[in-house]
Amino acid sequence: QINDGHRPQIQSIQNKMKSKQGYEPIGEEQPLELGGRGESSSHSADNNNNGDATKSTLVMGASALILVALAFLVGRSTTTNSTPGGEETAILPNLEHVPTRLCEIYPDSHSGGIQMIQTSFAEPSKQWSEVACVHVNRRNLQDKQDGQQQQQEYGTAQINVDFDKVAFPDRQPILGFGGAFTEAAALNFNSLSQQGQDAVIELLFGKTGLGYTLGRTHINSCDFSVESYSHDDTDGDFDLEEFDTEVTHDLESGMVDMMLLAQQSVRDSFPKEVDEYGMRIIASPWSPPSWMKAPTEDDVEGAEHAANMTGSALPVCLRDGVGADSKYAASWALFFDKFITAYANHGVKFYGVTVQNEPEFPAPWDACAYDVSHEGDFVANHLGPQLEKSHPDVKLLFFDHNKDHMVKWAKELLAKDHPASKYIDGTAVHWYAGGMDRLLDGAQGNPNMHRMLSELDIMDVRKDHVLLGSEACHCPTTGYAGGDLSIAWARAMRNVHTMLADLAAGSNGFIEWNLILDSIGGPNHLGNLCDSPVLAVPHRALAAEKDFPAQLGFEHAGH
Repeated sequence: QINDGHRPQIQSIQNKMKSKQGYEPIGEEQPLELGGRGESSSHSADNNNNGDATKSTLVMGASALILVALAFLVGRSTTTNSTPGGEETAILPNLEHVPTRLCEIYPDSHSGGIQMIQTSFAEPSKQWSEVACVHVNRRNLQDKQDGQQQQQEYGTAQINVDFDKVAFPDRQPILGFGGAFTEAAALNFNSLSQQGQDAVIELLFGKTGLGYTLGRTHINSCDFSVESYSHDDTDGDFDLEEFDTEVTHDLESGMVDMMLLAQQSVRDSFPKEVDEYGMRIIASPWSPPSWMKAPTEDDVEGAEHAANMTGSALPVCLRDGVGADSKYAASWALFFDKFITAYANHGVKFYGVTVQNEPEFPAPWDACAYDVSHEGDFVANHLGPQLEKSHPDVKLLFFDHNKDHMVKWAKELLAKDHPASKYIDGTAVHWYAGGMDRLLDGAQGNPNMHRMLSELDIMDVRKDHVLLGSEACHCPTTGYAGGDLSIAWARAMRNVHTMLADLAAGSNGFIEWNLILDSIGGPNHLGNLCDSPVLAVPHRALAAEKDFPAQLGFEHAGH
């Protein structure tokens, strides 16, 4: 046990371990001093003074006993056991309430050492904190198994994987991984040479690349568009007779062609694994046409409808709500139908749609807000019946927002007595922590993933209910733009951490946000610049034209 009296000694030891580059090992010839080794009392050199010599011997003996007792109390840091071969094996210090490890791996970036880290749930802005280490005289620890003594190097991890054991036997398997075909992604893709485009398709979707088989796109514009746009801007066209069945904007921007190239790559790379979809792409709306939206606080007083697709009224964006008699809600549900059909005619068959991107957020970019009850009513009264009639094979996923409130929404909308529940095939979630810092990292919100699976069981929801990570990215801008490789690596580590945490919690897949952006994370018509798996920087390509315009100053400063 450690009491307050031992704390200064432990602090002294930890101070000794510190160096400029991390923790330095204490040599075996330097035993750890947890207790003070005081000098024994001086005694007379007079050999004839037997009494003084006897007293000195007693003092030394008593001091030794005290030191032994102190060492035992502190945790027997320097005691050793002997193995049958005569080797000594150290016993770990018992430093209660002090997170420790043996200093077997040193965080020395120059030597390529590995650092032991832990995720901070309490302080998500501090993603990782180093686990302090304690030095002992011997590195070999004794491990007894089945009565046999085995020598084991501390710090060496042994991971045993049972591939025959299914983590979630009652749930459908992982669907895959992927990213979003936004207008920004298509424009950046088209900025590359043919050689560059071929390389990106193989890198993202090919057999020698990431092998992405999931995708996402936006219905109408999103913030990663050059400007807001809709496929039907005719006010009062409730039957959508003016709907652009060619989705011309998406064709001209290259979005449709990029999806077709990705689908073909997946079919060529994985002919035995692909199904009717080629790759599974979901479509999500950011905003209806402005004529369908209720005025926002930014609109002039007395306006009949919103002037723009950006922003949203609360608690629901549609002009006359989402009741059974709402003609705007009915027309918006029909809009989904027309959009799905238009893309199918171009060869892109959607796996599913989500009701609304981030319904809890009346964002400054293209947006449409719903609270949980209004989204449920829209699904029950309009979108669910419309899709069941026209596209029964297209899955409907609800929520599509941060993990903070996913369980709350599930408890209401997936309840068997809720009229929307019979239409809902899955839940879409985003990785963000509820703020603009994008620091979820598999910590905040991840417990809700586990709670969600428990709630699905409690509510006896269908076992094929899809739980899908539908959006993830880091903002602001890109690690490349800052010229700091450590930022890019930190973001990559956090991304992987979240993927693993989601999968461990039962997620069926993980879709990143934009597949490819420019060097600063755009274009974005609201300046909401973010990172992406691939960045298009044409002027740095090997075969770039000599007169290709240079990038901004950050590109030169960063290199």
